[in-house]
Amino acid sequence: MKRIVRWGLPLAVVALIVGLSVRGVMQRRASTEVAVSTAPAALELAPADLVTAQRRPVLRTLPVSGTVEAVRTALVKAKVAAELRELTVREGQAVRAGQVLGRLDATEFEARVRQARQQAESARAQLEIAERTLQNNRALVEQGFISRNALDTAVSNAAGARAGLLAAEAAADVARKALDDTVLRAPIDGWVSQRFVQPGERVAVDARVLEIVDLSALELRAVLPPEQVGAVRVGAPATLRVDGLPEPVPARVVRLNPSVQAGTRAVPVYLALQARDGLRHGLFATGRIEVARETALALPESAVRLDAPQPYVWLLQTDRLVRRTVEVEASAEADGEPVRIIRSGLADGDRVLAGTIGGVRDGTAVRLSAAPAGQ
Repeated sequence: MKRIVRWGLPLAVVALIVGLSVRGVMQRRASTEVAVSTAPAALELAPADLVTAQRRPVLRTLPVSGTVEAVRTALVKAKVAAELRELTVREGQAVRAGQVLGRLDATEFEARVRQARQQAESARAQLEIAERTLQNNRALVEQGFISRNALDTAVSNAAGARAGLLAAEAAADVARKALDDTVLRAPIDGWVSQRFVQPGERVAVDARVLEIVDLSALELRAVLPPEQVGAVRVGAPATLRVDGLPEPVPARVVRLNPSVQAGTRAVPVYLALQARDGLRHGLFATGRIEVARETALALPESAVRLDAPQPYVWLLQTDRLVRRTVEVEASAEADGEPVRIIRSGLADGDRVLAGTIGGVRDGTAVRLSAAPAGQ
């Protein structure tokens, strides 16, 4: 009995130690399994989900937008008040400079021309009488039959008659000019864009009758903030997208307005477009003016986030995405695609998230998937 007690106590102690050890191992294994099960899964990224910041040739540009306008436009207006008798052209018709487009009622003006001519003839007859009288008086003065005062009166009468004739002839010219103004002619080559009145309506002086636009020379009128205008030079090339045209339209800066617009303080800039079919006066266009070419660190525009007070990117560091604030400049182009020039915050060769994947947090673990075979 004493032997059992003597050996049983150590065995019990050993069993207790083994049990506690097994329990501790089981608890540690359970806690490890819980930790593994509750740990967030790594975000799997394909190679296409990442882009590399690298130095490359870029084209710095400035965005512009505005309305395409014809360089030469003209309004055909009524120069006299009268009834519109006829209008021979409609919208879309081509016209030549000097072409007769319509006529106003000329009845009143023809009568005025006849009246002015008759007054001029009367004044010419009065002048002839006054000149004959002057010649006769000169002969009589030489013979001593009349006094010098009578001769002076004859000279004055002849001068007055001559002035009266000149005034009558000028009035006749004015009447003829008014009659000629009843004929409406095209001031420039172009196309009729609008008709403002119809035959039978009475028009006032300076009333608009037709609008003509010349599509051989077109411009885009855009406005830029004062801080951007300094980078634009006359002759700078540009590329525009015009509503209704599938292909971009080349353009070139031809003028910079010397003054700013009241209120906005923006500066108008004018770009000449290369003529092509489909361009119309009044179309809306957007595009970019080429400012400079340089080699700079750049990223695609989609990789730079602008939904925060400061631009930022999701930078890949080993196996995690880290939010990194960057300093960027205005949009540019590289190989025909829009990019952002990175001035600080990244180094050449850094890899960043290419586009929006969803809810990404700072420090999110990532795992890169292998590229498909053949890529």
